[in-house]
Amino acid sequence: SSDSLKILDRFEELLEKYELQKEVKVVKTGCFGLCEAGPIVIVYPEGAFYSHISVDDVDKITEEHLLKGRIVTDLLYKEAVVEDKIRAIDEVGFYKKQQRVALRNCGLINPEVIEEYIAFDGYQALAKVLTEMTPEKVIDVIKASGLRGRGGGGFPTGMKWSFTANAEGDQKYVACNADEGDPGAFMDRSVLEGDPHVIIEAMAIAGYAVGATKGYVYIRAEYPIAVKRLQIAIDQAKEQGLLGEDIFGTGFAFDLEIRLGAGAFVCGEETALINSIEGKRGMPRPRPPFPAHKGIWDKPTLLNNVETYANVPQIILKGADWFAGIGTEKSKGTKVFALGGKINNTGLLEIPMGTTLREVIYEIGGGIPNGKAFKAVQTGGPSGGCITADHIDTPIDYDNLIALGSMMGSGGMIVMDEDNCMV
Repeated sequence: SSDSLKILDRFEELLEKYELQKEVKVVKTGCFGLCEAGPIVIVYPEGAFYSHISVDDVDKITEEHLLKGRIVTDLLYKEAVVEDKIRAIDEVGFYKKQQRVALRNCGLINPEVIEEYIAFDGYQALAKVLTEMTPEKVIDVIKASGLRGRGGGGFPTGMKWSFTANAEGDQKYVACNADEGDPGAFMDRSVLEGDPHVIIEAMAIAGYAVGATKGYVYIRAEYPIAVKRLQIAIDQAKEQGLLGEDIFGTGFAFDLEIRLGAGAFVCGEETALINSIEGKRGMPRPRPPFPAHKGIWDKPTLLNNVETYANVPQIILKGADWFAGIGTEKSKGTKVFALGGKINNTGLLEIPMGTTLREVIYEIGGGIPNGKAFKAVQTGGPSGGCITADHIDTPIDYDNLIALGSMMGSGGMIVMDEDNCMV
């Protein structure tokens, strides 16, 4: 969008003109999170954060910064310049309070190049699981981490995995819910567009843990870039022997395919999603039986959401205690939110659970435009509710939001100011 690809092409043209191709590499990444400031160009090692870049600005950045080493301050993001000091991207208000686990590679790596994912510890967790851990041990680690489902329900992930692992069945499946139908929610989309390999790695780990050899990613057809990048990632993983037969020479086999949804909101519900994967009309089934016992084609099926899976490789590599050390007593880790509505910094953020609403709106979100008063924030999509100004100091976690009559949901957060009519 916003001519990003033309900007990319212009950088490459100029690098060739000035013979800088060996010194400077242009990387096409996923979303940086701060959507409001796009197109964004970040120049490392300084972390110089250029925002609202147009094709015409590329010549200046190349000639001044890349050629002569002088940062072009008038093109930097407004908060990245303080008096005469330049702030790197991670020191800017929007990023300072964030802790990126699910989004750790988004905006850093080229999602269409598997080597870039591998360079950031990609597929290390899968190797560790297959060569050093039993399936039971993997499930124990996920349980001990306290990871809960990020799709809205907040069900303990390790417990869900153990239900599928213990179910009887000659064939089991692992599925990923990438349907994301909530208005104002685009977390899953950003992970799939910015770091698709993390989902492949996590689903292979889950397959090993529960005894499944086949996985499905159910993704809405309205996300063409996410679909394209995930398919590229699956093909690359197969080519490198990270999907398919005998992964890492351990005898473990796991394969993955994409199923496209036609945009029915109800297909975000797990049993309707399973019907749709099977090619039936997407209608919910009565539960029980739960998918863990009777899911895809009546076989035991593990179903988690994109963001839930995105945490798994890091939990395996850094340990359950590391993850459980982030967040609150009952809500561990971080949560990704899509911040929209009447807010200065529209975008995607990932914060430790227990961060207050005030910090999200005024420190990360940069406050309400035109100095207006904050009225309420709507969370949890159509099933959620509104949290008003009286509760702005509430720490955000699963239980606190439910106590206020709302819910975390998948993570949409729509801000309203004094001018919005609640009705």
